[in-house]
Amino acid sequence: MKRLQYFIESQAFGVCTMLGEKLGIATSSIRLSFIYLSFLTMGSPVLLYLMLAFWMNVQKSLRRERSTVWDL
Repeated sequence: MKRLQYFIESQAFGVCTMLGEKLGIATSSIRLSFIYLSFLTMGSPVLLYLMLAFWMNVQKSLRRERSTVWDL
């Protein structure tokens, strides 16, 4: 069960983990909030989640692209 949970968490972009670390909230409560809000609002938080995942991916690629000031 732990292997499955780790696989899903590592493949799910890490958006909830990032939000939890930034806001100081437990990651599990953020995930539950996304799930409940998705059911209540017919899936609109999924769009927010995907936008945040895209933004995180852009930030990672920008950080990888240039690691120091002297890299050209």
